Amino acid sequence: MKFSKILKVLGAGAMVATATLSAPMAATAASTIANNIPGFVKSATVLGKTATSKTIAVTVWLKPRNKSQLDALVASQYDPKSASYRHWLTPEAFEASYAPTAADATTVSQFLTKSGLTVLSVGPKNMYVRAQGTVGAVNSAFQVVLHDFNFQGATHYANTTAPVVSDAAASLIGAVYGLHDLTYTHPYVTQTLGGAAGKGSSRIIASSAPSISDKCISGSESETLSGSTPYPEVKLSGNGYSTASGSLGGCGYTPPEIQKAYGLPALYAKGLNGAGQTIVIIDWCGSPTILADANTFSASYGLPALTSSNFQIISSSTPATCGAPDAEINIDVEWAHAIAPGANIDLVVPPSANFSDVDAGVFYAVINGLGSVISGSYGSEELYDSPAEVQTESLINEIAAANGISTNFSSGDSGDFTFDVGFPPSVSVPADSPYATAVGGVSLTLNKTTGAISWQSGWGTNVALIEEEGFIVDPPTLGAGFDGGSGGGPSGVFAKPSYQAALAGSARQVPDISWLADPFTGAVIVISEPFQSPEQVYEVYGGTSLACPMFSALWAIANQAAGAPLGQAAPYLYTLPAAAIFDITPVSSPTNVTAKYKESATVTDDYTAAELAGPLENTTEFVSAIWNYPLLQDTVYLITFGTDSGLVTGPGWDNVTGVGVPSPAAFVGYFTP
Repeated sequence: MKFSKILKVLGAGAMVATATLSAPMAATAASTIANNIPGFVKSATVLGKTATSKTIAVTVWLKPRNKSQLDALVASQYDPKSASYRHWLTPEAFEASYAPTAADATTVSQFLTKSGLTVLSVGPKNMYVRAQGTVGAVNSAFQVVLHDFNFQGATHYANTTAPVVSDAAASLIGAVYGLHDLTYTHPYVTQTLGGAAGKGSSRIIASSAPSISDKCISGSESETLSGSTPYPEVKLSGNGYSTASGSLGGCGYTPPEIQKAYGLPALYAKGLNGAGQTIVIIDWCGSPTILADANTFSASYGLPALTSSNFQIISSSTPATCGAPDAEINIDVEWAHAIAPGANIDLVVPPSANFSDVDAGVFYAVINGLGSVISGSYGSEELYDSPAEVQTESLINEIAAANGISTNFSSGDSGDFTFDVGFPPSVSVPADSPYATAVGGVSLTLNKTTGAISWQSGWGTNVALIEEEGFIVDPPTLGAGFDGGSGGGPSGVFAKPSYQAALAGSARQVPDISWLADPFTGAVIVISEPFQSPEQVYEVYGGTSLACPMFSALWAIANQAAGAPLGQAAPYLYTLPAAAIFDITPVSSPTNVTAKYKESATVTDDYTAAELAGPLENTTEFVSAIWNYPLLQDTVYLITFGTDSGLVTGPGWDNVTGVGVPSPAAFVGYFTP
């Protein structure tokens, strides 16, 4: 199992109450800034104190004014019976009624300066103050002692006690970022197959535009595997996993194939293609080749070119400190463009993957009103963040919702984060926010002849190695297990929002909706990779990083059809007519793979499809297929579709796919006046 790949996604934990405003305290009073201890310190190994001479940055987020009034306003804005329905705030109105004042920001800045830190900037609308200094100064300012930890094989620093502030600034502070150094990660994946190809190392499909029209799962076949010794001999019978002719990768789809399968040309024929809308994509690092890559992609698949009139790259603060290429940027830009070819795209680039940089980037996009939809294909594991950070991220989403903007985030590629080995369940941040729309994923197969959808299942794949370079794995279940799947489940921080009132439990449930994500039935991108020839190639990727920009693009088309900003998507999704959403239910196949292991001349072990596909947990219906892996001779895997870790697809809302997959024509039609 690829723990090293998946477990880099980090996040927050137990149910907490939102901190309330209190009156300013005397400068000498000590006040604890609650909920600012990251959850990962509970399970990490302490290595010692962090060097006090080390320079770090902190971002102090201030509490908004009149928070309860803001909550009430947002509730009314999404209530069709309210006079405030879809009456969105302007950035100026937010500042006048809810933003911290300039005096508040000055008080916090003075506290940081008196503590020996250098103030770098004050954020838009006085929402945060950024500063830097030595660890020693930070320890003194917030009355903590930062320690180094070994967490999941990497060294991180963090505080083990809540920050305490002895200053009038204490009552103004909601969260202190930078007391630990965990970062967001992108939930994109390739066909990993037990480590044969890791995250970010997708195989090259072709150096010229491929048309990968396989339906992914071929008809029933039989195959006999003989290893280097007479026994065991294995006979496999059942579905085959298709690989496009002449390609090194597996199944993947192009924009025309996806557009046709989901009926998008019917919308385009009516002029509903996202025209007049802007999709804001948040991606750190940046890519010097993204415009060239996206335009090769566009030329290959009949999409309009991206130019300075419909595409721009915006640094949300300072230039990026990390490098490129990053497949995430190509997935986001190219597939947002593939679904909504008439929309503008603003690529907002924070300088790093640090929570402080990325969250500031989102707030920058919100408060400057860059677009009616923000797409974020990234996340952290809720269990390991500090609750105050999680609450602050949700506050940013709430401000977006109040301003008529939908913030959409990937639900993650790690199922419930247990990985079938007993890790505690969790969900992805900031998809967990009740003011955001969480986008999960599905597997997809198309009919090779007609291009119509053959079946869709909740994305969750188990992978078992049957043969590796002539060596037969016996028993076949050895080393089999969860490979990746749509993230979901209950939040440990947020209560259930009103739009999920009909769902079980008392917590916010993830995801809300889904689209294509399985890398075994993924999508083609164009990306430039240095040091290979040719440099620009076509590859297949998946993950909820693919589903999120696809849905964000469709939401832009819905906004175009409505003729006015619709705001946050999630509250609408639970009351849409049945025709607007395709409900994803379990899928099975009568020709799932079975095996006969001939152990000797007289002994044969039979394996049923269910025995080969495990661990199935609560899943009873699935599809399995044989893949002759193209990069290693005499190497065969079993892939099982519809087996998400700890999560189960079912009728209606479920914790793998949410309410289901949009049916674009009816979905957009619902919002057309």
